[in-house]
Amino acid sequence: MILRRVIALVAALAAVAAAAAVCVVAAAFALYALARSWLTPACAAAVTAIAFALLAAGVAALALRRVPAEPVESDANLVERLTRLAGQHPVMAAMAAAVAVVVVIRNPAALSALIGVITGALAPKPET
Repeated sequence: MILRRVIALVAALAAVAAAAAVCVVAAAFALYALARSWLTPACAAAVTAIAFALLAAGVAALALRRVPAEPVESDANLVERLTRLAGQHPVMAAMAAAVAVVVVIRNPAALSALIGVITGALAPKPET
């Protein structure tokens, strides 16, 4: 049962990756056609290659950026700690969000448990 879900998740991720690749190819062709109207074919191809190399470098820089770790406060609630963690590791946060969406779609009872955890974390703590 779990193996079937993992295979379905891998297939879904492969489909998303294929769709992203098709979109990149279509955008590259559109940029080439636009540049081709003013430039020679070789120059238009160079402009397209440079534009997508800069796009790839930007995505890589965003994915690999390092945020200095802040000291963890012992009285920080769950939401604050998760927000800080997502800021420090954006790629892992995006993957965790994708997994959470798949879990909620497959098991709606998990959504009610998640809402309970979040509302419990947001509730004011009684003073002692």
